Amino acid sequence: MLPASVTTTDYHTGGEPFRIVPGPPVPIRGATVAERRARAIEDPDVQALRAVLCSEPRGHADMYGGFIVPPDDAGAHLGVLFWHKDGFSTACGHGTIALGVWAVDTGRVAAPETGSTDVVIDVPSGRVTARVHRQDGRVVAVDFVNVPSWVVAREVPVTTSRGEATVTMAYGGAIYATLPAAQLGLSVTPGHLGELIALGREIKWALDESEHAAHPTDPRLSGVYGTIWFDELGDAEGQVHQRNVAVFADGEVDRSPCGSGTCARLAVLADEGRLPAGTVLQHDSIVGSTFTGTVLETVDVDGRRAVLPQVTGTAYRTGEHVFSIDPHDPLVPGFVLR
Repeated sequence: MLPASVTTTDYHTGGEPFRIVPGPPVPIRGATVAERRARAIEDPDVQALRAVLCSEPRGHADMYGGFIVPPDDAGAHLGVLFWHKDGFSTACGHGTIALGVWAVDTGRVAAPETGSTDVVIDVPSGRVTARVHRQDGRVVAVDFVNVPSWVVAREVPVTTSRGEATVTMAYGGAIYATLPAAQLGLSVTPGHLGELIALGREIKWALDESEHAAHPTDPRLSGVYGTIWFDELGDAEGQVHQRNVAVFADGEVDRSPCGSGTCARLAVLADEGRLPAGTVLQHDSIVGSTFTGTVLETVDVDGRRAVLPQVTGTAYRTGEHVFSIDPHDPLVPGFVLR
């Protein structure tokens, strides 16, 4: 049963919304964040709450947010279940950045007026850190330090309505298919967005149940979360410059450069030898916002070479909301209309 009202705080990170629900008004059961996600997927009350917050008229087809839940243990400050119009995701970099700002803004995690503090967050894919930097009481940047990320497979063929393509599969807390937009005669620009969405959905669903979409140790993390299209914008000394758009879930578009997607791209670029020590990825979005990404170190994950990625951006509060839910409203929980 839906509650009569829901209170949220909304942020945007690089133009991508993130709706925070500090006290979800329905129980979300489980001993860990990963377990809570699995149970939330099967719980009609939690699904209804997600739907009412990201569907019209309270949300929209590309809405994104998170339910604050307890962390797995005392080593983290909080836990979160990430959600969108199609369900619950395993990772979200832009959301982690927004949560770092929110945790410091609200005093949930103490921070110096000038200096840095770590906000440690349990997400379904593992434990991540939002390192919040402040200057004179204002957040100026957040480093998202993600779980280890790696290349899953290269030169994976896929058939699309526009012709044959080959993609690189990579994991950054979620599994992505990545490819240059030019491979299919496109570019990462608003004018090509409709085609990028349609073809991105085709690629996702063609590979979603393939061997390349299987997480090696946790089946809850399996499946293709999205397709990342990128343009090469020219390398410089100490910098790789690309523009990208992630088409995730079932045709949703990330307005930011995509946090977990940037981690996947860092894994790919490192595997290609394009990120020697000191090199930074300038990762632009389709709306012109930018994240920067670096590889902190190379690590071993079950015998495979992986990188520990860091993505830097920031988030801004856009509003405080108390949404009313009238039990007599025939359009509850809402609808999605593109």
